[in-house]
Amino acid sequence: MQIDPQQRCQLIQSLREVLKMTKKETSNITEFHPEQLQAFLKDTISGLQGNMRLERIGGGQSNPTFFVTFDNREMVLRKKPSGEILPSAHAVDREYRVMTALAQSQVPVPKTVLYHAEPDIVGTPFYLMERLQGRVFPEYSLPGVSPDDRRAMYESMARTLADLHQVDWQAIGLSDYGREGNYFSRQLARWGSQWETADQHDNPQLDSLLAWLRANLPLDDETTVCHGDFRLGNLMFHPTEPRVIGVLDWELSTLGHPLADLAYNCIAWHTLPSEYGGIRGLDLQALGIPSQAEYLQQYYASTQCSRGAETFHFAFALFRLAVIFEGIAARARSGSAASQNAASVGPLGKVFARRGLELLDNAIVL
Repeated sequence: MQIDPQQRCQLIQSLREVLKMTKKETSNITEFHPEQLQAFLKDTISGLQGNMRLERIGGGQSNPTFFVTFDNREMVLRKKPSGEILPSAHAVDREYRVMTALAQSQVPVPKTVLYHAEPDIVGTPFYLMERLQGRVFPEYSLPGVSPDDRRAMYESMARTLADLHQVDWQAIGLSDYGREGNYFSRQLARWGSQWETADQHDNPQLDSLLAWLRANLPLDDETTVCHGDFRLGNLMFHPTEPRVIGVLDWELSTLGHPLADLAYNCIAWHTLPSEYGGIRGLDLQALGIPSQAEYLQQYYASTQCSRGAETFHFAFALFRLAVIFEGIAARARSGSAASQNAASVGPLGKVFARRGLELLDNAIVL
């Protein structure tokens, strides 16, 4: 079956949201022979010194990821998982391609080193990129950071997203990186169909949210490079300064609508800390975290976006996550969920649907 880029994004996202709920851990267990990888790299990359050290990075990555360290060079390896997978899922070649292309832009990405398409070295295709040294914060509350630095980090995040959406994707060779136009209509048709045809418990609030989205589909259309999972946890900040030095984890990237990325990036303002790590209800002023309106203005000031995010865009982002969490709940009930705590997060489907309806009830237009 031919899977187009948007279908691939849908499938990968559902899987990733399950995997990201597992507890982070580090393991040196590999699925291949490190000696073979070391020999290949020393033959391919000139100047590598010393023996290779290999460290698996545990946690939510659906693509196995490793630190690859020599005496004089530090890199990161990402590969497809072993075993049977969907033909277009775990597309490490796309990750490598988009980061290589974006090196020509202002978007901070790790420098790519090589891509190897054959399974002869590590059992699957893989790529290497330079390892960045910095800080990654999984929580939007940025614990341990001063209020002034928190605000500066949020501003840097907004500017980085704006820089991505201003990239001339045709000029850097990404004209065929996804489908151009009709992004929200295609996405709504796909996620709506997934919800309506799935064997899941009733969620009338999600049904109501879907009906509203269908009746309020925006007519405007823009196409940019979209990250697909642009959130704080996928950014690396400078070791001491409050600025983004790298955008990570491009597995879901495609050509899409910039306001889809922007609204998804803002979900934390709509959800409680107990609801998938949101910041709703926190004292944002005391923390130094901008309001959503302030954050959006920072983004708009840095981009040429023809229109701002509206109720539809935020409601759609919440709808998509609600469908994902309902899928997790269904897998938990059937016993096929990958995450040990899938049953506990499954109820988030109703939470996110309710948060989406709250936007409509309050007639929020931002």
